[in-house]
Amino acid sequence: MPILRSVMADFMHEVMKAPFNPDQIVLTAGATPAIEMLGFCLADPGNAFLVPSPYYPAFCRDLKWRAGVELVPVPCRSSDNFNVTINALDRAFSQTKKRGLTVRALLISNPSNPVGNILDSATLTMLLEFATEKNIHLICDEIYAGSVYDSPNFTSIAKVLESGEFDKSRVHIIYGTSKDLCLPGFRVGVIYSYNDKVLKAAQKMSRFCSVSSQTQHLLINMLSDAQFIQQYLSENQRRLRETSLVLTEGLKEAGIKYVKSNAGLYCWVEMGNLMPSYNEKGELNLWDKLLNEAKINVTPGSACYCIEPGWFRICFSSLSCQDMTVALRRIQEFSKRCKRSL
Repeated sequence: MPILRSVMADFMHEVMKAPFNPDQIVLTAGATPAIEMLGFCLADPGNAFLVPSPYYPAFCRDLKWRAGVELVPVPCRSSDNFNVTINALDRAFSQTKKRGLTVRALLISNPSNPVGNILDSATLTMLLEFATEKNIHLICDEIYAGSVYDSPNFTSIAKVLESGEFDKSRVHIIYGTSKDLCLPGFRVGVIYSYNDKVLKAAQKMSRFCSVSSQTQHLLINMLSDAQFIQQYLSENQRRLRETSLVLTEGLKEAGIKYVKSNAGLYCWVEMGNLMPSYNEKGELNLWDKLLNEAKINVTPGSACYCIEPGWFRICFSSLSCQDMTVALRRIQEFSKRCKRSL
């Protein structure tokens, strides 16, 4: 329905504070097929996408299983607060070329999953310049754009494009309703592209992953209620901020380090001092103990292709403050037991 693309463009403008043209939107049944579709549109099987790591573990499923795209991690380190650097990008690009692979795109998450930080205008400009220099595409997954709960404010790649002279045809944005609106079951994703050829191809492919008519009607009514949307986003951000604060204060009490974040549903924590050995095996051993002894389910950093052992992703958004207190008590008690046994 054209009207859904129109209200989605207005909603994205509300969230990202940048202009969006409904004619440049392709709707899909969730962000997963949107990402996969860009894989089909931009690459041949065996071509490569560069992805700053740590990154969302399911990118591999989304892009490799059917589209056949090879994902090449661009290691980001704790010394840089896990922000991508131009040196790391240049190194990954050169090494990938030496392997005989053709690099077709750079894929980033902003805000980051799993780290929970955001990219500023200067970094986004650097990424645009890198993509231009290497003649590759830039895919920006901005699915957590409306889940920024603390300063600094979010900057969309669409906003940066409006402020400078860039080749827009190489830029593509991924968005959806599963995170900011907490509607994963609606299965609504967005490709926003500045490239006419990509749009035409994606529009044809979307026939195989379309949004149901019932969902479209519901979403049109919801997104058309501007007052509700503003109140919802504000309340969601308040709750994320509150729960994040409870978590980080508890981690401080336990002596567990974490990356200061301000967006998304996760906290990126460092528990290398609880590992029996500083390697992936030691990390997975700790993850197993956290799950089976402490009854805490986290994501090990190695699943996110983190180059440094000992980092874990904690999802805090689904817990009430009361439940978070219980989880923190388990983590604190487990931490004390581990330190005594080392």
